[in-house]
Parts: sequence; structure tokens; C-alpha cells
Amino acid sequence: MSGFHLRHMQPDDRDEVSRLIFHSTNQYYLSIGRAEIFQGDDLAASAIFDVYADLDPGQGLVAVDDESGQIIGSCFVHPRETHVSLGIMNAHPDHFGRGVARAILQRIIDDAQAAAKSVRLVSSLFNLDSYSLYTRAGFTPFCTFQDMYLSVPEGGLAHDAPSGVTVREATPEDVDAMASLELSVSGISRVADYRYFIVNDSGLWHVSVIASTTGGLDGFLVSCGAEALNMLGPGVARTEQQTAALVHAELNRHAGRSPVFLLPVHCGELVRTLYDWGARNCEMHVAQVHGEGNSPDGVVMPTFLPETG
Repeated sequence: MSGFHLRHMQPDDRDEVSRLIFHSTNQYYLSIGRAEIFQGDDLAASAIFDVYADLDPGQGLVAVDDESGQIIGSCFVHPRETHVSLGIMNAHPDHFGRGVARAILQRIIDDAQAAAKSVRLVSSLFNLDSYSLYTRAGFTPFCTFQDMYLSVPEGGLAHDAPSGVTVREATPEDVDAMASLELSVSGISRVADYRYFIVNDSGLWHVSVIASTTGGLDGFLVSCGAEALNMLGPGVARTEQQTAALVHAELNRHAGRSPVFLLPVHCGELVRTLYDWGARNCEMHVAQVHGEGNSPDGVVMPTFLPETG
């Protein structure tokens, strides 16, 4: 590292990290001819900091310039029982080329290996610099997603939900079944996340589930109503039809808004259903793993808050 050091995030870093995420992310999208992702005040991304502070206080990393004391890079780290998820990573545009992102990434990999865990992430396929950063560090892609958004009318979706699938609101009693389902479909578990979403102290979250006729669950889907990140996910289901039913239920929770969601590109029937409902594509992402990982045995819908991995 040249002229900077790494340390764990502290509560007082909230505003500086939020502004770094806001400006560096927006600058990247402008550089590829796209609209800014974050709108309004440059603290709009503070919800990201707040969620990780709730779930993983002190786990995130920042790179600090030795001369100025300025935070020039940041990454949220999401340790879970089966793996470590790497959250949104940003480097200050004025400090590109100093190896900031590379140093942060290597620290996360080293810490995860010491804990005998894999590292998982979802990165943009549009951003070849970040894709190269991860694959050069030893990450292997295993699932590709198309990012879609759908403008939900004020009165809700005009299309009916798929027939034959019953969706209900999740309760705290569903947490163990959510963990069991995701472990069987994706090979990962993150019990604290499920409980956090369902308890919903912040008022940002909602969770729908599908009960299995043989006990347990066949699917669940979370949605986030944050102003800066109105998204569906994370979600897991055994079939595409079940996933469509969950998406229908959660989209109607956000009438008058345009939630973003990630669908696996190989789920053709599901993708066509969302096209029929009015969804449009906006980007592509790829899931990658450093260490042991596996392709899902079912349908997964990752998200960015908190990073699914």
C-alpha cells in the first residue's frame, strides 16, 4: 500500500462513506453513458451504511490517505455462518491507480481464509475494471443475472398472480425454514439476515413466503423500500412459477414506485413473465465466489442491501 492504510469502519465514518458511495458510483455510471443511480442529497446512500451498521457493526473496511486523513476507499463486509459476503466497494475517483480496491479486497480474502470461509459477491458485468479486479484475485463466476425494473401503477399490477401458488407474509417463526431452504438451494445460510428483515425495526423491509405442502418453505422474497435502493431481494424459490408469485406479491407492496430486481438469465419462463408484466432491463450482474461454491439448485434473486453473495 502506498500512502494509505486500512482500518475498520467507525460510526463517525457514516457521512464520509455515504458521500464516497454517492459520488464514485454516480461518476462511474455517467462515464458509461448511463443516468446517475443515486439522486438528490449526497447522503442518499447513507441507508447502506445504516443497514450494515445494524447487521455488522465495525466489520466494514475503509482506506484512509496517510497525508490528508481522507477516506479514499470503502467496502462493507458481511460475515455469515457459511461464508463472507463482500458488499459495495468504492474507491475515490481522485485516487484511482493507487491500489486502494485491490488492498481492501485482499484484506477481506485473507480474513475469510483465516476463518475457513469462502467470499461471495455480485458484481456488474458492465464494469470490466471491477470484474477484472475480482477474477484476477481468484474469484470464479457461477451465475449471471439480468437487472430489471418495473414501474408499478398506483393501483398495483394489472396482471394476475400465477395461479396455484399461495403467498403469505412472513413471521418470525419462518426464520429456521428460510435458512433450511436457502441452504438446500444455494448452499449458504444467514439466519441473522432473515430475522432482521422480518422484525423490520427500520420500516424498510417486507418478506413474503410460500409454505411447502410437505412442511417448511418452498420460497421467500424480501423487498426494501429505501429511497435510494428500492429493490426486491434477496429471494430463493424452488421453481420459476413460485418465484413469479413472490415477485408479484412484493411488487404490489411498492405501488407507484419502480423496484429493481435481479433474475437469473437461465430462467427464461420467469424472465418472459416479467416482460409481460412490463419489466425492462437496466443492467447485468454476475455472482462470483472465492473458495468453495456451487450453482443454485433452484431460483435465487440476489440484492445489494445487504449484499447477498
